[in-house]
Amino acid sequence: MAEPAAPHRQPEENPRHGRLTARPAPPAARAATGMVTLTDADGGPLAMVYAPEPVADRPYRLVLLLHGAGGSARQGLDLLLPVADAHRLLLVAPQAASSSWDLIVEGFGVDVRRIDGLLASAFAGYPVGQVAFGGFSDGASYALSLGLTNGDLVDAVVAFSPGFAAPLVTHGRPRVYVSHGADDPVLPADVCSRRLVPRLRSLGYDVTYDEFPGPHEVPADIRHRAADWLTVAE
Repeated sequence: MAEPAAPHRQPEENPRHGRLTARPAPPAARAATGMVTLTDADGGPLAMVYAPEPVADRPYRLVLLLHGAGGSARQGLDLLLPVADAHRLLLVAPQAASSSWDLIVEGFGVDVRRIDGLLASAFAGYPVGQVAFGGFSDGASYALSLGLTNGDLVDAVVAFSPGFAAPLVTHGRPRVYVSHGADDPVLPADVCSRRLVPRLRSLGYDVTYDEFPGPHEVPADIRHRAADWLTVAE
């Protein structure tokens, strides 16, 4: 569903509200395929990237993957790494600047800036057709919040065991995939996804919900279902 045109530029379009400026464009130069580890100016972990081998001029679907609280970029990458080649997913997994994502701690800020820069670099190095955000646990909550904020960039959000969605502004209507373990002791489904999914649907979002018998995890079959859901319309 297209949103009505705004009469003027919205003042909320800035990083404090989670707005991203990077957009896909023809790459300036081909970046490396395979696994790439990125570090910041001080040598600290910044992100991990995985790019399948290119196929002619077919663009990738880029998926930004966000780890859970206390996790790592590699844990974020591993959410969809086993299915990346089969589905031609260009995976970009940032490392949170703190123990969890900025929205969880004090509001959109440093992580939004990091993510915007990582996306700009990926768009400059790889041909990208579609963009999705995904994550697990706190990362899933962040992916939903940032994805709904930037639905004019993101066409899909994959949330594995999210706790909430808290966009300050919304743009577009990305489709949403949510999974949750019925026996999750960390973020119980009854007070998280079972409330979140109906609320998103009431707001007009197309939501697919997979609840499975299990704890706070991403089972292999859920990973495959999410990847199939991501690429079914392509």
